[in-house]
Amino acid sequence: MSENTEKPNDHKRLGRELDLFTFSDTVGKGLPLWTAKGSTVRRELERFIVDEEIKRGYSHVYTPDIAKLDLYIKSGHYPYYKDSQYDPIEVDDEKFMLRPMTCPHHFELYLRKPWSYRELPVRMAELAKLYRYEKSGELMGLQRVRSFCLADAHIICKDEKQAVEEIGKALDLIEYANGVLGLEMGKDYHYRLSLGDRNNTEKYYKDDGGWDKAEKMLAELMNERKVKYVEAKDEAAFYGPKIDIQMKNANGKEDTAFTVQYDLSSPEKFNLTYIGEDGKEHRALVVHRSSIGSIERTMAFLIEKYAGAFPLWLSPTQVKVLPITDNHLEYAKSVYEELQKENIRVEIDESKETLGKKIRGAKTEKIPYILVIGDKEIESKTVGVESRDQGQLGATKLEDLISKLKKQISEKK
Repeated sequence: MSENTEKPNDHKRLGRELDLFTFSDTVGKGLPLWTAKGSTVRRELERFIVDEEIKRGYSHVYTPDIAKLDLYIKSGHYPYYKDSQYDPIEVDDEKFMLRPMTCPHHFELYLRKPWSYRELPVRMAELAKLYRYEKSGELMGLQRVRSFCLADAHIICKDEKQAVEEIGKALDLIEYANGVLGLEMGKDYHYRLSLGDRNNTEKYYKDDGGWDKAEKMLAELMNERKVKYVEAKDEAAFYGPKIDIQMKNANGKEDTAFTVQYDLSSPEKFNLTYIGEDGKEHRALVVHRSSIGSIERTMAFLIEKYAGAFPLWLSPTQVKVLPITDNHLEYAKSVYEELQKENIRVEIDESKETLGKKIRGAKTEKIPYILVIGDKEIESKTVGVESRDQGQLGATKLEDLISKLKKQISEKK
């Protein structure tokens, strides 16, 4: 879509205007480059979800972006998704591949030692860089890319009861995160129950009884939660049914944002077991989930939802200090330094432009708070505050403003 046909809140347009990210044909199609401003927003998202997941009993891990092809053949991903993966790389007579997903890496981490039933569920999470070969015609800004970071996790459970409980907790986390991000169920997102096709053995793992049972369990859970959802045949993962959280972009195209999946095949393929109360080995069960999905895709949705005017806690620059003339620069710098000390993201406009032009520039950048510094502010030891969302707030003591901003940031309002 060309620039002049893009909608005003299209994230591709806003990404350019607000200098959040870019693409380079020299680097490669579908491989986003993040500016300092865009990196700030995604870093806040990543910190938020990692901290929240750790609070909820997840262990955050790191695994490599590349692995032997044998790992993906074992998991079943290579034969099923071969066309959307990068070609293998041959090194020392072995074939390696950029990872398209994290699950087999986490399963290998689980297999490093025996586990007792008392230790389950094991919740293993990672902000994982993944690589998938999307066709050129399918690429679309940050929503469909070839390199992305997934807020991924795999939960190893001892039985179906525990697996259903964990799926419910994963949905609780997703709904909580959506609330913090300002996304409303029914307005900004909706649920989809994605089902398999028993007859399509090329696309789906063969286990008719397992599919019937898993799909019934997920439907019952959704009904118990009393949330509206639509059923979608032939949209499941190859290894099992899933609950998808669907969102629409500025152009009306629907994509899966977050997902929770029940895995019928991996416990068998990777021999995932635990020691039960009887002292014997038992087969574990696996739940996959992405809490805030692909950071890139979530960023695209948030840019469009807020038209680039992010909430204070996510804004790349939270405050801009505008001295009216050079005579006010010294005091303006002291204000800037005080805000910086308090970890508030602040900039100062030292240009020779008129105050009106400085204010227009800050508003174009969609900065939440503008502080004007002139003779009156220096004399009264205050700052003149204008809020993007509330308008003129007038002269305010700097310590009072800092206290207000820190509260607003910590509460993620």
